[in-house]
Amino acid sequence: NAYPHLLHVGLKERFPYAVVNVVVTAIGGENSIQGAKRFDADVLPLKPDVVTIDYGLNDRGIPMEATKKAWTEMVRKCQHKGIKVLLLTPSPDQSAKIFDEHDPLSLQTAQIRQIANDTGVGLVDVYHRFQDLVRGGAELPAYMSQVNHPNRKGHEEITAMLLPWFLTPKPPK
Repeated sequence: NAYPHLLHVGLKERFPYAVVNVVVTAIGGENSIQGAKRFDADVLPLKPDVVTIDYGLNDRGIPMEATKKAWTEMVRKCQHKGIKVLLLTPSPDQSAKIFDEHDPLSLQTAQIRQIANDTGVGLVDVYHRFQDLVRGGAELPAYMSQVNHPNRKGHEEITAMLLPWFLTPKPPK
């Protein structure tokens, strides 16, 4: 039910004869500093075409300068190897004040947006999408399996934002 699997399904539907692998190297609960330490050993040897980086939720409570350094380091390593990068802003946490720009999750989101802008990589602004859903009258718990993790419906929203980065228009019949 998580977006990496749903992304794989969506890509296979669009490209049924292609060999498509979506490999998750993340470790549950891991933050960007921990991920950056494993990056050379666990991500780069896979020779990916695209890397998504999504640590914002777990980076709360860590000094912003340290997380900025970790994210930027991972992006630069990918760019050096010609790997495309998509940065994801975090999915919401129901305990966060998602419309308060000073909330730790909002601060992480702003930093991720800035890193994407500064490094010229793609941005999948998940946080903004969930803000839009709530602004439109949606109840955040309808998209969450627990306080800080999306359910299938929430992951479908994230997948819907990711797929356009990979899909070209369908060829005419």
